[in-house]
Amino acid sequence: MIESCSKVVTETTIPGVSVRRGKVRDIYELADSLLLVATDRISAYDVVLPTAIPGKGEMLTRLSRFWFQWLGDSVPNHFLGMVEDQAPDGLEDHLDQLRHRTTVCRKCEVVPIECVVRGYITGSGWVEYQRDQTVCGIELPAGLKQCQKLDTPIFTPATKEDEGHDINISFERACELVGTDVMTKLRDMSIDIYTRASEYAATRGIIIADTKFEFGVHGGKLLLIDEVLTPDSSRFWPKDKYEAGRDQESFDKQYVRNYLTELVKSGQWDKTPPGPQLPEKIVKNTAAKYREACELLMDGRG
Repeated sequence: MIESCSKVVTETTIPGVSVRRGKVRDIYELADSLLLVATDRISAYDVVLPTAIPGKGEMLTRLSRFWFQWLGDSVPNHFLGMVEDQAPDGLEDHLDQLRHRTTVCRKCEVVPIECVVRGYITGSGWVEYQRDQTVCGIELPAGLKQCQKLDTPIFTPATKEDEGHDINISFERACELVGTDVMTKLRDMSIDIYTRASEYAATRGIIIADTKFEFGVHGGKLLLIDEVLTPDSSRFWPKDKYEAGRDQESFDKQYVRNYLTELVKSGQWDKTPPGPQLPEKIVKNTAAKYREACELLMDGRG
């Protein structure tokens, strides 16, 4: 069992330390490292919702640490440690904000490409396939069903956008942006990590339908960075309930997306800020889904 999570944290404040705030994380720049603080904020449709998911930041930080350690030396990464009972020097007064939800990592030059790997046809990929028989421009066999497993995983890069949706691009375009050698390495690394992790997750009762990775350069080496194989960066489905040809139950924030989709359909929300408050039932069930996925994958090792 994952330990009980501490208080809900929606935003952190450390005076005098440079910070960048993403949709769900606060990133602090120290002299020789970065602090990635996973808050309990949740976003959908590129809108940060006003309701937090208790424990979300702690669970995702623990799960990323698990994967970094599980991959080990075979995949160089930016992970230096996790803040638990001791804050970085000079930040002791802020331990309550950082505890269990903060990754200490190497500073890297970020490669501006989202490395997406898809093992199943779902989401926007399924919509495109129905229209063009392609996913991100990659031609696929005819007759595939919704959520069907692909014969081999496909790599579908996207640009990293500061605001709004990331933009799907071809592999060739990604090569133009960052170089063919770099993109070839990133593609091969991404598919290899996804394949290995998917095989492991299947033994724990979870299908990883798709995921996205980010990479950076440090000392001339490509490193895996950011969060890794979490319910925020991946689609996790329960293996025992999987059936191609329909939407799947999930361990990720699809539960929240489904609720919001109904609001959109009924005209109660138009996908623009501010987002709607989430009912208590949705919050509790989403937190429970995150926790279940983390416990299954980490198997007591988180």
